[in-house]
Amino acid sequence: MDAVVKSFPARADQADIVRRRPSREEAEAAVRTLIEWVGDDPDREGLLDTPRRMVKAWEDLFRGYKLSAAEELDTVFEEVGGYGDIVLVRDIPFFSHCEHHIVPITGKAHIAYYPRDGVVGLSKLARVVDIFARRLQTQENLTAEISNAIDEHLKPRGLAILLEAEHMCMSMRGVQKHGVSTVTTGFTGVFRDDPSEQARFMMLIRGFKS
Repeated sequence: MDAVVKSFPARADQADIVRRRPSREEAEAAVRTLIEWVGDDPDREGLLDTPRRMVKAWEDLFRGYKLSAAEELDTVFEEVGGYGDIVLVRDIPFFSHCEHHIVPITGKAHIAYYPRDGVVGLSKLARVVDIFARRLQTQENLTAEISNAIDEHLKPRGLAILLEAEHMCMSMRGVQKHGVSTVTTGFTGVFRDDPSEQARFMMLIRGFKS
């Protein structure tokens, strides 16, 4: 399923989210309520410190809300010896959470682009994936956000993205089908306009694997 780039509605403004953010104490109290709701005792020894631990874990799991993709993509290197062919970063692992059930999504991202005025550090692409993945997401929106950020700041002649992931909301609950992969793609520029470039991208991410 292809993600349609730049067609998704804007998320809530981050400043608004910060203004209505509950305190740590309120967050820990909410965890206690959920523990009681599932039928356990938040005051028993094994769970006594769970609200604090869970809130601390969420700070790390959802750290993407505090980070900026624009800052990661701010530096472009123009001295590339005239190189203008495809740049591909393959098999970038990512971890996210489904916004509908807040259960894990695990997968890999593949990003390729044709430079226009320069290249960005390879680690920056992996960090952009992590920034958007470490938020409550759908895979379609995650694909579009990564694509939009790179396309806006790097302005490549073409950009190709493929995400493949397993959703625990499908594996652990509901139909409970383990090992099912969901694939989303996004193409801009020459990748969008030339099917042969899409085929080359797919060959590069699939063809050299043993």
